[in-house]
Amino acid sequence: MKVATPFVQRREQLAGLMLGTAVGDALGLPAEGLSPGRIARRWPGKWQHRFIAGRGMWSDDTEHMLCVAAALLTAGDSPGQFQRELARRLRWWFAGLPAGVGLATARACLKLWLGVSPTRSGVFSAGNGPAMRSALIGACFAEDDKRRRDFTAASTQLTHTDPRAFTAALAVAEAAAWVARGEPSRREFLQLLPSLGEDAEWQSLCDAMRVSLEQGDSVAVFARRLGAERGVSGYAYHTVPVALFAWLRHPQDFATALTGALDCGGDTDTVGAIVGALAGVEVGTAGIPTDWVTGIIEWPRDTDFIRRLADELAGNTGRVPPGAGWRGLATLPRNLLFLAIVLTHGARRLLPPY
Repeated sequence: MKVATPFVQRREQLAGLMLGTAVGDALGLPAEGLSPGRIARRWPGKWQHRFIAGRGMWSDDTEHMLCVAAALLTAGDSPGQFQRELARRLRWWFAGLPAGVGLATARACLKLWLGVSPTRSGVFSAGNGPAMRSALIGACFAEDDKRRRDFTAASTQLTHTDPRAFTAALAVAEAAAWVARGEPSRREFLQLLPSLGEDAEWQSLCDAMRVSLEQGDSVAVFARRLGAERGVSGYAYHTVPVALFAWLRHPQDFATALTGALDCGGDTDTVGAIVGALAGVEVGTAGIPTDWVTGIIEWPRDTDFIRRLADELAGNTGRVPPGAGWRGLATLPRNLLFLAIVLTHGARRLLPPY
């Protein structure tokens, strides 16, 4: 039996994480904002790509992950340099008129364009922006507790200053690091979670996760325990616990973990992106259904570009593959087409089934 080298294993983990993010994002995107019941009535049967002609496209969740990957490659070991690199990339990403950008992130990007320092551009919000881009930080610094925390803080503070946003982002980073290190015990990870945040709400969420896992609850039952009967909101303390629970509830099973979270409705693209990242780093590319990967149509960056980024990150080369920048002429037309499709989905929602 051939044993994978550390480089091959790391490349497979990172590629699984990044492709898992893209798959979860693209699958969940058409259902964003819908309740579990309406999703089931609108699209009975198995989850598949439904964004355009049976294919999928990704949203800001994956785009932020790509920005983080490029910033990690060029920042070296400096959290401050990483923050500046990420700020530069988010500025140009925002200039491409992306659809569906969160309000807090939009305000932070506007502040960056107005010349506000990346250390002061964040706004007080506990939205999902930092959490949706922190899994890659966790996997890249799986063996370095300090850098993992410092880089997650730098990413978070760039757009969000509410301490709850950092706690949620750090939880995702710690989960990705846990998997990347090959830690076997989910029970020990549950014991770690409460130490990531001091507020009473976080402690209560950790207790709820533990109890639901011990009782064998489904992801949907756990979401209802949090009060998300009509869908998981964009509040980080809703999204991240549901994503973590889905990953913990279905170890080594990418498809079941992801679909269990998507069935909860609400902020499905972000929940899907986070679950896809955590399950993807665990199972690697081989554990992600092939049709979910090949069903994504994207340009100027596609799934092959994600694989190239994973190669560079695994080798810690400092080289960013061509196409990683956000100034390309193809970005704006892509985003305008994306917006048109999103608006078409919005119009379709005015029709039954309700």
